[in-house]
Amino acid sequence: MKVKVTKMHMVEVKGILSSKNGMNLYRGCSHGCIYCDSRSRCYQMQHDFEDIEVKRNAIELLEDALKRKREKCMISTGAMTDPYIPLEIQLQHTRKCLQLIEKYNFGLAIQTKSNRILRDLDVLKCINEKTKCVVQMTLTTFDEDSCRLIEPNVSTTKERFEVLKVMKENGIPTVVWISPILPFINDTAENINGILNYCEEAGVKGIICFGMGLTLRNGNREYFYRALDEKFPGLKERYIQSYGNMYDIRSKNNQELMELFYRRCKQNGILYDPNVVFSYLNTFEQKNSTRQISIFDL
Repeated sequence: MKVKVTKMHMVEVKGILSSKNGMNLYRGCSHGCIYCDSRSRCYQMQHDFEDIEVKRNAIELLEDALKRKREKCMISTGAMTDPYIPLEIQLQHTRKCLQLIEKYNFGLAIQTKSNRILRDLDVLKCINEKTKCVVQMTLTTFDEDSCRLIEPNVSTTKERFEVLKVMKENGIPTVVWISPILPFINDTAENINGILNYCEEAGVKGIICFGMGLTLRNGNREYFYRALDEKFPGLKERYIQSYGNMYDIRSKNNQELMELFYRRCKQNGILYDPNVVFSYLNTFEQKNSTRQISIFDL
């Protein structure tokens, strides 16, 4: 996977964990996914999206927060910005935070589209041995050539599938997000079946899918349409004619594809109700009541 050079700037923040124990170590991204909701203006990002904001004091803040918590819980990351953007290679903020989660015996739910997560397999295994570690991967496009158009600067779907298999081999549970599915591009039974084949072979615990489509808001809509003009000429006009300025863009094939999705999940014992999957992600598990010595204490 080609590493794209990106800009960055450092900031000091007052806190790192949200009220629901989620964290984002970075703001902005260089993966270039054409549909990215994080570009939306409602998130009030005051800098260019590709100029990554790095929370300089995130590691110290996380350690302080974990020390203060009265009860162990799942710590989540990756909802807004992928924790394995190229800058992570040199900064290692994600790895250092994972080491703290392991050290203080918390659980982890981490979401990414990058096979760079394999660098931290040792830490993920240690967390999962003591509590629970769940790795989440987004899969949208089975065809590799189409994937490179839609998600240009990140691991391809096949590479992410390989990550899921590695996690299975190491006993680390996985959850897949099938989102978004783009009308007129990848909203086909062939695409959904291909993704589900990967999920079944990798033995994923659950799949999150809110429907076959995407959301477009001010900010990400403009970027999405520019990308369509560049990569899929003529398709922007089709979107405008079909959906106007709608927020919730549903594929015309939504019903049949969701029926396919439900049927295959049921056949293979894969969790598919979003509420059930989120409950699983948020439920902390203590596998050993006696604190083990962390490999990072040595």
